[in-house]
Amino acid sequence: MSSDPNAPLQNGPPGSYGGDLPASEMPGRTATMESPQEQGRHRYRGFELWLHRITVLLFVFLCASVGVLLVILPWRPEWTDNHLLLGNPWLRQVVASGFTRGLCTGLGLLDIWIGFWEAIHYHEEK
Repeated sequence: MSSDPNAPLQNGPPGSYGGDLPASEMPGRTATMESPQEQGRHRYRGFELWLHRITVLLFVFLCASVGVLLVILPWRPEWTDNHLLLGNPWLRQVVASGFTRGLCTGLGLLDIWIGFWEAIHYHEEK
């Protein structure tokens, strides 16, 4: 701490360097270190790139499959005529209602949209 009232204030905790220095001139930082933006450009290479591509492909396939299942299944007879609901008529009535079926169909459409959105907006940094 300085007793001079005209001394500039430091940004940050005591012992830190002032905010006036550019990041490249800060002590301990060499010219070979990359910024976070530069690191993001070289994010995936070789095996990691193919692993990322396969992961995106599997995610799109999973979203599309679950979405189609949720769109079609609530309107099939197997939706209410199964051994899980035979013992509970109240739950069977709730599951058979149009609201529940429409809700599941809407979630399925949303799931399909998410899968296709991911597929369309997939891009690799060059």
